[in-house]
Amino acid sequence: MVPPTATAMPVFLSAAPPPFSTRRRRSRLPAISASLSPSPSSSEEPLLVRAARGEDGLPRPPAWMMRQAGRYMAEYQALAKRHPSFRERSENTDLIVEITLQPWRAFAPDGVILFSDILTPLPAIGVPFDISDSKGPVIQSPVRSEGQVRELVPIDLDMLQFVGESLKILRNEIDGKAALLGFVGAPWTIATYIVEGGMTNTYTNIKNMCHTAPDVLRCLLSHLAEAISDYIIYQVNSGAQCIQIFDSWGGQLPPHVWEQWSKPYIKKIVNRIKKECPHVPLVLYINGNGGLLERMKDTRVDVIGLDWTVDMADGRKRLGNGISVQGNVDPAFLFSPLPVLTDEIRRVVKAAGTKGHILNLGHGVLQKTPEEAVAHFFDVTRSLRYDTHFQGSVAEGLQPVA
Repeated sequence: MVPPTATAMPVFLSAAPPPFSTRRRRSRLPAISASLSPSPSSSEEPLLVRAARGEDGLPRPPAWMMRQAGRYMAEYQALAKRHPSFRERSENTDLIVEITLQPWRAFAPDGVILFSDILTPLPAIGVPFDISDSKGPVIQSPVRSEGQVRELVPIDLDMLQFVGESLKILRNEIDGKAALLGFVGAPWTIATYIVEGGMTNTYTNIKNMCHTAPDVLRCLLSHLAEAISDYIIYQVNSGAQCIQIFDSWGGQLPPHVWEQWSKPYIKKIVNRIKKECPHVPLVLYINGNGGLLERMKDTRVDVIGLDWTVDMADGRKRLGNGISVQGNVDPAFLFSPLPVLTDEIRRVVKAAGTKGHILNLGHGVLQKTPEEAVAHFFDVTRSLRYDTHFQGSVAEGLQPVA
């Protein structure tokens, strides 16, 4: 890649030519398999998929956890000692399948999410990266110039065959007993890593590009939106039944800035998936989304994930019951006495109402979370029944706040 420019506004912005584009090469998307993509009218679909669509008459909320597979499990820790590279663990089909199935075997959640990373597809668009034990993801040549954006390529799905193969195996292993979830990062969130060169607490380079190189940033985000759309379709074609979009760092933007620099590119993805994979529910999660809920609804996703700083009852009032919600138990409750955890689960479920709710944490499972608490979380959820426990819940009949 061309080294990043340190100067202010690039010369090409002054002439206002037609928007530049990255190199064009059609990504190859496999045809959707009828066996992997059931009709949306099927009553045999997993509970989670039906809840995501907001179906009536479900017996209880489905449940899964973000970061469900991973470092809190002793079984995972033992595997990680044998395979210390995260890239190996997340890019080897056998390891992906094994790690993904560990919590499924242990806790039987209603959703089984692929063990992967939002940065996994970056090499397939021409952005190599490493993962440092001390720094996390590292991109040696951050993308900040027109020339660098031009060097990006359409996503090469041949480089991501381990994802497709893993999903196909997992779909067969789960055998309809739970929903298989895939996931992606939103364009803004992926762009933060690409522009900043890795993790950051300030986001100064990418936020500065909004003002000093807006055309460069728009082209980067548009390229990512197209690549991520292709990647979602690939995951669906390989067996994913629901897709979560993580705009992890969208909450670092003021709401009006998120409206301009993140939301339009999420909408591009949603519009395309609604057209090409209309049966697959889409979940949008943003960490720190209390100021964005109404704006998130306008993206046309099927489910909005609430983090734990949003009161579930307030979130329902703001969103109305015409859209499904996910969340939002504080992950720290898993360190509490089990009766306290039980009460919190019941509180969240009652506040969410009897339709269109997927129980989850408000963020990922924390390190050192007791496995006993994770098991209890799912045991309690399976014991719940809307018809006996939650009559007269606060969410019934709600309309969005004007």
